[in-house]
Formats: sequence, C-alpha cells, structure tokens
Amino acid sequence: MTLDPRRGAPSPGLPPRAIAGPAHARRMPQAAGRPAAPARPSRILCLDVETVPDAELVPEDFPKDRFPKPAWHRVVAISFAEARIEVGADGSERYILECCRSGGEADWSEERLLRGFWRHFAEGDFRLVSWNGRAFDLPVLLLRAFLYGIPTGAYFLRGDRWAGYANRYAPDYHSDVMELLSSYGAATRMGLDEMAVAMGLPGKAGEHGSNVEAMVSEGRIERVRDYCETDVLNTLALYCRWSLLCGRSDVDGHDASLSGMVEYLSAEREARPHLGAFLDRWHGSARPAPMMLKGGSSIRTAGDAREAVIEVRP
Repeated sequence: MTLDPRRGAPSPGLPPRAIAGPAHARRMPQAAGRPAAPARPSRILCLDVETVPDAELVPEDFPKDRFPKPAWHRVVAISFAEARIEVGADGSERYILECCRSGGEADWSEERLLRGFWRHFAEGDFRLVSWNGRAFDLPVLLLRAFLYGIPTGAYFLRGDRWAGYANRYAPDYHSDVMELLSSYGAATRMGLDEMAVAMGLPGKAGEHGSNVEAMVSEGRIERVRDYCETDVLNTLALYCRWSLLCGRSDVDGHDASLSGMVEYLSAEREARPHLGAFLDRWHGSARPAPMMLKGGSSIRTAGDAREAVIEVRP
C-alpha cells in the first residue's frame, strides 16, 4: 500500500516532534457525549490478551489445525503495563513504568473483563503498544465487545482522519511492534519470543499461547495471567528499543526506560514471584546484546532485591 503524501500521514519512523504540526493537531468535530482526546497521548498502555476457542461459536467441522477467527475467541485474560511518557525539551521520549498487572480478578467473566478494560481505556489518554495487536488482540477485544454490546467509542472517535487508533500508520496512537519491526509486512515478521530472545530478554521461557486452553481447563487461570504479564513486559522492552531505533527516544531515554522497568520488577519480586523470575532470566541472558546502552552497561539486582545496581562491562 502506498501512502498519498498529500494526506500528510506521519511516517512511522519520524520522531514525534516531526508530526506535531497543525494537521496532526486537528480533531474531528466534538459531538455531545463523545470522548475528548489530547493532541498527543501521554501514557503507554502496552497490552496482551489470552483467549480460548468459544465452543458455542466455532463450527464443529472447523479444522483443528486452523486458528479460529477473531470473534470466535473467548477472552480469559487481559494484561497490560502502564507507563508515563516523559518528553524532553528536544522532543525525545522516555517511558516510566508505573504498573504491570492483569485486569479484574481471576474469576471474572469475559463480559466483566471486557467492560472493565474498555472503561479503563476510555478514561485514559493512551498510546497502545502491542505485539501483533492490530491483527489479533484489538480485533478480538473489539469483536467480543460487539457481541456483548459494550461501547468502545474512545477507540474510534479519538484522533482525526490522518491519525487515530484505527489508522494502521499512526504509531503515536497504536504501535504494533511486530508490524513496525517488519516495516508493515515488507520484511518477514518475527515472533515475540524470537525477537525478545534475540535482544536478550527472557521471551516466553517455555510457555506458549497454545497451552492456555489446557491451563484454563485445569483451573490454572492465575498462571495464564502471569504468563500474559510476561508477554507484556517483553513487548514493552522491545518497544523501548524500537523507540531508540526510530528516533522517538535517545540513548539516555532508552536506558532510563529500561532502568525503570528493572526497579519496578525488583520492587514487585517478593509479592509477585513471576516478575522476579522474569528479571532473573533477563539478567542471566547469555546474549551479547546489552540491557543498557550507555557505556556498555547492564543492570543487575544485588543483595537487597529492591536495590538496582549499575554494573559496567569491561
């Protein structure tokens, strides 16, 4: 697909200060009751969902080796990380992780999970970050909301004709990291585990989405929620590196973003062991890719698990 340059669509690779002109700031007319939106999202909402096939909708003759269509997926977990976007004087960004959690409680119904998510989404001014979210996570969340009659107006009404959540080429609203790293499909798409491990992240550590149905049937929904949260953390770290690559962030911002992730995971280790395990695997990676970039440094957790210490590589 070739973009018409006359429409002023922002290039995915340009830093945000290059797309903050009058065309980007224009908004659709505001009708009564429609959600208002800032000119530029101020927070990251990095999300991932886990699903199982909806037995009531998947046809009996549907091939078992084929992936069900988006509307045929029942949502069992919605996990997300929220980070504050800090913008420097030169327009470069850094992302301060404030929470990583799963929506609702383990025993919530799908409808309750969806209502809670879309209400939370409408109340914030988020930049969505996902891995393959444009092709899977968001279609599932939207179509399942459609089935229950849950309003999702903020997703469709924020932004303008050039930029918004539903616009594929508007990474200021939705950055699908898989699409960004493949130049929107021009190159071969990588899997989340493949790209995370290549960067030295823990990746899925032996888990896989194909195991979710069995875990749910065995009553291990908390393990599903934990697994979903680690997918979110992999995605957020990859997004921090992407932001450096494309000029949206700089080296200082990149290192501050990942350092904040390390501090958050260290602080949560005792209460939420799966986050501590994620951090340990990250520190223990044998990949030469550094966690921190300035001075070739990496961060490790010492003595007190809540203390982040800089260790400079020789």
